Amino acid sequence: MAMTEPGSPRVAVYLDFDNIVISRYDQVNGRNSFQKDKAKEPADHAERLKRATVDVGAVIDFASSFGTLVLTRAYADWSADVNAGYRDQLVGRAVDLVQLFPAAAYGKNGADIRLAVDAVEDMFRLPDLTHVVIVAGDSDYIALAQRCKRLGRYVVGIGVAGASSKALASACDEFVTYDALPGIPVFEPAPSADGTSAPKKRTRRTKASAGSTEPPDPQAAATGLLTRALRIGMEKDDDDWLHNSAVKAQMKRMDPSFSEKSLGCKSFSDFLRSRSDVVELDESSTTHMVRLRDDS
Repeated sequence: MAMTEPGSPRVAVYLDFDNIVISRYDQVNGRNSFQKDKAKEPADHAERLKRATVDVGAVIDFASSFGTLVLTRAYADWSADVNAGYRDQLVGRAVDLVQLFPAAAYGKNGADIRLAVDAVEDMFRLPDLTHVVIVAGDSDYIALAQRCKRLGRYVVGIGVAGASSKALASACDEFVTYDALPGIPVFEPAPSADGTSAPKKRTRRTKASAGSTEPPDPQAAATGLLTRALRIGMEKDDDDWLHNSAVKAQMKRMDPSFSEKSLGCKSFSDFLRSRSDVVELDESSTTHMVRLRDDS
């Protein structure tokens, strides 16, 4: 495994998992619906839970665009059914699962205090941390964001649209809504039979289901990885054309196992040429550039 280059950005990610899951559920199924549905039998609202599934991979992929992920922690009551289904996905992305006591899991400041204490401790323990990513929209994290900035870290916030504090966004160096991350499904209200608004799903791009057990085709998976890396780079740099080397570096941060040679390509440029239906290449100068095709 290649060592991180000295001086390269190093990122710590902290997910208030209950906050994001509940916020997404309420966004998709209606305000305060999580608390109302919590008392029901799991089978009664399984479809509503599925519809509001949080794509953890998209969050971690975006966080990796800032540099090497040194640690990633998710805080929740992992014995709760609503969270237990995410455990394999999180462990598969090397996320440390921090167990909260059930009594505090949905109570005020349950995750907030533990997360904040860990983050501050980590900043002193790991002085080379350059970025802190806080995945939550709760205003209780304002003090943490301010402390991270005072300690010289670049602070990125990620929260669900409509459930994120504007004051928290202002306290961060950068704040992104979960809904705006590359590959996140967009939910649009559609009239239901009783006249109320029911969510209708429109997906920005084709993506394998997070719960799929069928192993993905390596070539298709690599194309999906390339597309995500380009979308993330475009949104960060506000530019269609990206350096080939920057794109490959982002792909390796998202999936360290990526290797163009294992896919039958002699070089990364060959890999890009083999995806000419998805990307355009500019090889007119020594600095090779790539961008997504308009219809991708």
